[in-house]
Amino acid sequence: MTVPLPHPLRSDALDNRERVLEAARTLFATEGLNVPMREIARHAGVGPATLYRRFPTKRTLVVEAYAEEVRACHAIVEEGLADPDPWSGFCRVIEKTCELHIDSLGFTEAFMAAYPDAMDFAADRGRMLGAVAELARRAQRAGDLRPDFVPDDLVMVLMAHRGIHATSAATRRATSRRFAALVIQSFQTSPTRAPLPPAARQAPPPHG
Repeated sequence: MTVPLPHPLRSDALDNRERVLEAARTLFATEGLNVPMREIARHAGVGPATLYRRFPTKRTLVVEAYAEEVRACHAIVEEGLADPDPWSGFCRVIEKTCELHIDSLGFTEAFMAAYPDAMDFAADRGRMLGAVAELARRAQRAGDLRPDFVPDDLVMVLMAHRGIHATSAATRRATSRRFAALVIQSFQTSPTRAPLPPAARQAPPPHG
C-alpha cells in the first residue's frame, strides 16, 4: 500500500503560519504564555479558524515557536563541553543561557515548566542538566568550581534571572550580563575576581 506524501503548504498558508509563529513569539516574550490564542490570531492578522487549523492547541504552538531556542540551548551546552578548559566552558554556558533567555519571558516559562499544559520541556531540560552536571564535575576536578555546586543551582539561577525587568532591551541585556557575572563569581573557588560589567541604570519605580 502506497502512503500518500504530505502536500507542501501553499505560499499563502506558509505566510500565515510564519505570521502566527512570529506573533506568538512576540506576545509570549512580552506577556508570557497565558496570552489567549485569539489575541495571537488578531496580532498575526489571521482568523481564529486559520490559527487552530495550523496549531490546534497552545501546546503545539509553543513547541513550534520555541523549537529554535531549544536547539540553541543544546548547542550552548555542547559548546561548553567541547571547551578544553572546563571552567571557561561552564562560564560560557551561564553567560549564553542568560543571553538566550533575557528577551523571552515565554521561553523561560516553557523551559522551567511553569506552564506545563503548554509544553513539556522535561526531556530537553533533563538532557541539558545532565550535560551541565558533566561539565560541572570537570570544573570541580580542576578546582575552579565550588564543590557544593549542583545542577539544580542552574535552575535556580534561571528562575532568578526571569525576574529581570527593564523598560528597554539594552538595559535588560546589560543587567543580564552583570547578573551572569555575579553568578559566576559566586560559583568560583578562586578569590580572584574579574571586574563586573557596568551596571545598567534602572528606571525608578512609579510613584503610588
